[in-house]
Amino acid sequence: MDRAVLFQLLRIFHVVFAMLVICYFHGVSSSDPGNEERKVYIVYMGSLPKTRHDYSPSTHHRTILNQEVDSEFVEQSLVRSYGRSFNGFSAYHTDREKEKIARRDDVVRVLPSHIHKLHTTASWDFMSFPQSVHRHLEVESHIVIGFIDWGIWPELQAFDDHGFGPVPKKWKGACDGGKNFTCNKKLIGARNYVSEEDSTRDFYGHGTHVASTAAGNIVQNASFYRIGNGSARGAVPSARIAAYKACKLTAEPHAECAEDRILAAFDDAIAEDDDIRVRHVSL
Repeated sequence: MDRAVLFQLLRIFHVVFAMLVICYFHGVSSSDPGNEERKVYIVYMGSLPKTRHDYSPSTHHRTILNQEVDSEFVEQSLVRSYGRSFNGFSAYHTDREKEKIARRDDVVRVLPSHIHKLHTTASWDFMSFPQSVHRHLEVESHIVIGFIDWGIWPELQAFDDHGFGPVPKKWKGACDGGKNFTCNKKLIGARNYVSEEDSTRDFYGHGTHVASTAAGNIVQNASFYRIGNGSARGAVPSARIAAYKACKLTAEPHAECAEDRILAAFDDAIAEDDDIRVRHVSL
């Protein structure tokens, strides 16, 4: 055989062999369970059993994860156990694990944790709710409103506690606002569910706006750069406020609110005895 032809055949063989090797390893890596994408799913298990006083939701949830999730990912899989508002948990799963869990008899449904976008509100004056409306200040001061949003700016005049009495005795929450965050007798509680940030402080403005719209103190001579000067106020200025930071800033100029964090905030708000829980995001 001519030497030039032989070299040409060898070159073709090497190229074909290299392509086969690449295809083989690509197939191996794509079928490797460790390389599957993990997303947050909410596992809904219905209502809590009322007849079993020894039932532990979190123990049950971890048992499910130990049985259905690849062993090397079990520890970092669980995001949150829900044991007050409903029975269930949120966790990082692959599509394969999600399908396995969904087929279990003790699971009602498995849902992806959707992302919600924030929206703003109109003022009470626009809604024909005048400042002169008759109020029951003593009753209002015992109302605790929980805001599930993007945190709160505690130093704002709308959240000053001047003239407020002691925190209601029924309140079971805590001021866990994180770094450089202080509560008072008006802003009585704070929690943060965004692991990427170390504070319940609102760096976006939306959570502060919503909280002040619903329960902010009356602030005289408020304006937007001297435009629209007047009195800013909430609907129930004497109510107490608890802030639950469940939203975070994205690469876009928006905040996003994951459902697993929202549900965690609801779960804590129920335990802390909030009278009203406001989740001010779009559906």
